Amino acid sequence: MSLSLYLRARRASVGYAMNGIRLLVATQAHARLHIAAAALVVLVAWALNVSPLEWCVLLLAVALVWVSEAINTALELLVDLVSPDFHRLAGQAKDVAAAAVLLAACLAAAIGGIVLVPKLAGLF
Repeated sequence: MSLSLYLRARRASVGYAMNGIRLLVATQAHARLHIAAAALVVLVAWALNVSPLEWCVLLLAVALVWVSEAINTALELLVDLVSPDFHRLAGQAKDVAAAAVLLAACLAAAIGGIVLVPKLAGLF
């Protein structure tokens, strides 16, 4: 494969991923909620001047929630495609995928609390 074809294929792959992000945000109410939560965390962390290590931990927690939400949405779309009629196992697969997002969000909230609450308490 020539370099030109390779670069064109990589650019197309990034385009497909960007389409996926647009679809995620446009169709998933929880994704929009995650945007608001992530923005709040970033603003508070910036205002509190967190350390580089704390930034890394907070951003990893935010990313974990986003990755979980994206995988959950992809799995829900796939389940709806292969099982348009109700099936107990299809419902259970969707429930477990949603549980992954909930677990990631709870972990992110705990990390946010551990990093940010002491700094906020120190202001008062």
